[in-house]
Amino acid sequence: MNLSPKQIVTELDKYIIGQQEAKKAVAIALRNRYRRSRLSQAEMEEITPKNIIMKGPTGVGKTEIARRLAKLVGAPFVKVEATKYTEVGYVGRDVESMIRDLAECAVRLVKEERFNKVMEKATATVNTRLVKIIAESRRVERGETPAEIFEKQILDGLNKGYYDNEIIEIDVVDNPKPMELVPGGAEISLGSIFGDMMPQKRKKRKLTVKEAKRLLIDEEADKLIDKDSVNEEAIRRAEQEGIIFIDEIDKIAAKGSKGGGQDVSREGVQRDILPIVEGSTVMTKYGAIRTDYILFIAAGAFHVSKVSDLIPELQGRFPILVELKSLTKKDFTEILTTPRNAITLQYATLLKVDGVDLKFTESAIEAIAEIAEDMNATSEDIGARRLHTVMENLLEDVSFNAGGDSGQVEVIVDKDFVVNKLGKAKQQKDLKKYIL
Repeated sequence: MNLSPKQIVTELDKYIIGQQEAKKAVAIALRNRYRRSRLSQAEMEEITPKNIIMKGPTGVGKTEIARRLAKLVGAPFVKVEATKYTEVGYVGRDVESMIRDLAECAVRLVKEERFNKVMEKATATVNTRLVKIIAESRRVERGETPAEIFEKQILDGLNKGYYDNEIIEIDVVDNPKPMELVPGGAEISLGSIFGDMMPQKRKKRKLTVKEAKRLLIDEEADKLIDKDSVNEEAIRRAEQEGIIFIDEIDKIAAKGSKGGGQDVSREGVQRDILPIVEGSTVMTKYGAIRTDYILFIAAGAFHVSKVSDLIPELQGRFPILVELKSLTKKDFTEILTTPRNAITLQYATLLKVDGVDLKFTESAIEAIAEIAEDMNATSEDIGARRLHTVMENLLEDVSFNAGGDSGQVEVIVDKDFVVNKLGKAKQQKDLKKYIL
């Protein structure tokens, strides 16, 4: 997608409030990818992405910025926790597994695209097969009707969903479940080991027509897709367009001490991450992936440690540092009203199922924003996640009493409603039960 940095920021503004500096940095990084793609092969080889470190408290939008960015351009994206990795020589996940995860994500993306292209053809083949099965089970109903007309009637009914809940028996491929050899490690499938040496095992299953159709379409589409070309395209995308978001990177910083113990392990993980970020080749089950052109975005709160506590070589590989700010009352007000997935809209949509028409006044929104800001200032700053705590407590009684035979009810949440429910005296005590 050919978007200018300003257009990228505008798209991000639909879901993330504030943090303009961070949005600007990622928008430029994304645009630079497009610029690079327009160069000659020789020039492309010389230009590598400028990786980013986001520093800021939890719940201010670090992960969401990276996730929305990847979604915007349909790029392979994985979010990993730096604390999940162990250095080479210890049992656990090795840092190369993040590249294998990215390869899986890229394959899934390409498969979905190819699947959509062959969907029509696969559906037509499956419909023909299902019509034969349904017609066979209804031979008595056919009577004197010619087979072609009878099958056309069934096809019309199938397209309109008349047979969705009818039970039929079909043959499906029996794929063995992959086994995990090492906890947290790669999974292997016995079927993929033996490949074409053994014929595909099939089994009979009794399913509704709706379930059978979905299963058979997947199977048929899989036959129509060239797996080799999928893998080639997936590797290309992972290498050239992949985005890896490394969260909690502050937890593997040495916290300023030069002692042994745990800090040695943390530094070991940093040293293992270094070649991946610098550029190396990692083997995956789909082929070798070069990490030179993958965009890495690291994030952390850096409450205890500082960015300068990371090993100098790793700092050098993340030249762009952006600091995300704590959310203010104005930010909370916008978060409650502006985004397409605003929490107020989520609650209104949920309660509408039970016949509750939930509405918020401007004064209520301001009061909720003020309480959220105050709580983040006086206790742990958990950013926008504080709103989940506040809203859950605010609407606890409404949610509990909704449903059953209560019928259609209108609930207007105004300032008085908020003050009565979240009064200063009991506010801290009541909200504690919602914080884990």
